Amino acid sequence: MDIKVTVKQLGRKHPVLSEQKIEIDYEDSVISLENLLKLVVHQQVAEFNAQSFELEDEDYTKIPTDNYLNILTDTGKVGFGSIYNLKKADVQKAQDNAIQAFEDGMFAVFYNDEQLENLDQSIDLSLRHPFTFIRLAFLAGSYW
Repeated sequence: MDIKVTVKQLGRKHPVLSEQKIEIDYEDSVISLENLLKLVVHQQVAEFNAQSFELEDEDYTKIPTDNYLNILTDTGKVGFGSIYNLKKADVQKAQDNAIQAFEDGMFAVFYNDEQLENLDQSIDLSLRHPFTFIRLAFLAGSYW
């Protein structure tokens, strides 16, 4: 089943990722938030693990093209395509981390502008509304 997903971060005008369609391995029309999170993480880990991790014989400078450099600086992170960690991601650990992060309030999930607050909450996927994941940032300091 295809779902639409947007990832945002508070304090930024533009989403970190624009709306994307991702395919999850699920056929029913109703799903719990916990199962949805696990399926999305599973899909993302599989996509990450499918990337090529070829070692290069020579270390050379990788310079982004002019049009790509503007996108990188707008997001606040400039990368040059080098991957230094060659480990594959563990699906179970990633799913556990995502569930724990949701329970700890590290991100919020919205379905058609309605916040999903409980992992047991049922979601009707037949409505085909977009999902929005918002990464929350906490302020440091105290009131006194």
